[in-house]
Amino acid sequence: MRFCESYAAHFQRRTRNVFSQSRQYLRGLMQARKKNMERMAEVVPESDEQVLQHFLTNSDWDERGVLDQVALDADALLGGSEDSALLMDESGFTKKGNKSVGVARQWNGRLGKVDNCQVGVYAALSCGRLSTLIDTRLYLPEQWVKDKARCDAAKVPYRARKAKSKPELALEMVRHARQLGVRFGWVGMDSLYGNTPALLRALADDGEVFVADVHKDQPIYLAAPQPVIPDLPSGRGRKRKRRVAQSEPVRVDQWMEAQPAAAWQRLRLRESTKGKLQVEVLHQRVWVWDGQEAEARHWHLIVRREVKSPEKLKYSLSNASEEISLERLAQMQGQRYWVERSFQDGKGQAGLDHYQVRGWKPWHHHMALVMMAMLFMLKERIEQHEEHPLLSCADIETLLAHFLPRRDVGVDEVIRQMEFRHQKRQAAIDLAYGKQQLE
Repeated sequence: MRFCESYAAHFQRRTRNVFSQSRQYLRGLMQARKKNMERMAEVVPESDEQVLQHFLTNSDWDERGVLDQVALDADALLGGSEDSALLMDESGFTKKGNKSVGVARQWNGRLGKVDNCQVGVYAALSCGRLSTLIDTRLYLPEQWVKDKARCDAAKVPYRARKAKSKPELALEMVRHARQLGVRFGWVGMDSLYGNTPALLRALADDGEVFVADVHKDQPIYLAAPQPVIPDLPSGRGRKRKRRVAQSEPVRVDQWMEAQPAAAWQRLRLRESTKGKLQVEVLHQRVWVWDGQEAEARHWHLIVRREVKSPEKLKYSLSNASEEISLERLAQMQGQRYWVERSFQDGKGQAGLDHYQVRGWKPWHHHMALVMMAMLFMLKERIEQHEEHPLLSCADIETLLAHFLPRRDVGVDEVIRQMEFRHQKRQAAIDLAYGKQQLE
């Protein structure tokens, strides 16, 4: 894959043939139906399962350099437009046991429940209908940060053994992308991040524009709260330190329910495969106060419901300029949809969730290579758009699986692969029985 050659400098030469192994791994992500080492080695010529595992787990190549190059290459394709946005979201990966780095009983958004899983926070660069993942941070639950033995076993770097919330990881990625020179007009986030006042304040103070979903119980002020520290009634006693708002807050859902039907405005967001996507929107300039700052923030509140599904409501805050149009705000709010498509493509076609590793470094190695694969598919979709406007990542995976060189799939090779799998299964069975005899 010639695409891989521009990344050669990031695959250090201290490990023999590491660049060649990176090409094999990428081909495996494109060709194998299941993106694990064993299935990759069965389809990619001259590859070996143990060699690929060593490449991912032990090779000392620079995953950060690869991720940064992906971000810059994605920026060349999607950045710099008025529609360019950096979208933040998380994804969970179900795991058994307790040895995989960061695994814990925690919320798995993919399943919609608490589960034994790992969670990564991701950044996707989007523009219009196109988006691709460009960065990630693995979330370490507090029980991991406090457990030196587990961190040592997973080889978590000492610099990473700090308790950081998912919003804190998201802020790191926004700042890192901006430092790299990635060009985006705003940051889009769901309610996990939107309901973190410190994150929204930090983004606003950095000069970033955001559109962040919030929960229905988000408090807002319709009149400036003008927080002050009240005087003591008698002038005696301990001096008060806590600020008090001069107006009462209201929940966003309560404010919405109080609005007349005529206040909703119908807008067409975009064309979709199922027709025109139409929504109804409420808008209000509101004050938001975290109970601590000296002054409240004056931001936009956008409430959206789908015309065909009015029970589906979305509440968002934005610090965009006061002069921005409602149509533009609604488009920015709706752009976060495309990060979900990035996850679908990443998991469905590039093996985002197919890894078989436990340690810190191999997890990040895998993610960097998956994002390379996703970027390659994005480039192909853009280059082939005029001739094949409906070309999808699934189409590209199908084409590559057919046209890339493959191992001989004749009878002898099929039998050889089957016998090899049987040998591994029998070895696992023998090991289990051997352990029982020692107990």
